[in-house]
Amino acid sequence: MTVLGLIPARGGSKGIPRKNLRLLGGRPLLQYTAETALGCRRLTAVALSTDDEEIAAAGRRFGLEVPFLRPAALAADTAPTLPVVQHALEWFAAAGRRFDAVCLLQPTNPFRRPADVDGCIELLDATDADSVITMRPVPAEYNPHWVYFASADGTVRLSTGERAPIARRQDLPTALHRDGSVYVTRTRTVLKQHSLYGARILPYIVRAEDSVNLDNFEDWAKAETRISDFRCQT
Repeated sequence: MTVLGLIPARGGSKGIPRKNLRLLGGRPLLQYTAETALGCRRLTAVALSTDDEEIAAAGRRFGLEVPFLRPAALAADTAPTLPVVQHALEWFAAAGRRFDAVCLLQPTNPFRRPADVDGCIELLDATDADSVITMRPVPAEYNPHWVYFASADGTVRLSTGERAPIARRQDLPTALHRDGSVYVTRTRTVLKQHSLYGARILPYIVRAEDSVNLDNFEDWAKAETRISDFRCQT
């Protein structure tokens, strides 16, 4: 299976300005994902999708392919991820390079491990899944069978639509949530089904200590406290 590793890193960021180049533990945030991607056995190529010349230059220094600058329309705050991935796959296809799947690696999850990226790809390659996504178990108290939605009239209702909750914790079905660190999707699913997920999704379970999502300065401060442990693990 040929797989394009794609790192999306636009120049604009409201939560943490210029976060893709901001120093985390003394290194630019982008560098963590670049090094992880280049350390994977199952990625055929690793490319950076950015609209920013400074980020593009940094990506080249870190060893990434930067074959194009992303169109401005795909770099706005409101731009969804799917068209960014489609643009990259279509650009490579026009250049004569086609891939069976694409692996999305967002820089805001710097603590992922190469072994988990390779594991996701191997799971996709060994099955008929449309995608494999890293996930973590949901604690029992947040299981959908125990979660209620509030209504406008002040009453609440179970998120599952059932009349009564499951009584015992031991009877709760396994619930998972995506952690956002790795998405591996078949190219046909992205381009023909216009989806990063498809109809058949398989989970790849990752450790809580490998999962972080840098959306604001509070997240960044927490990541700074964990950076030494991450370096020891890698």
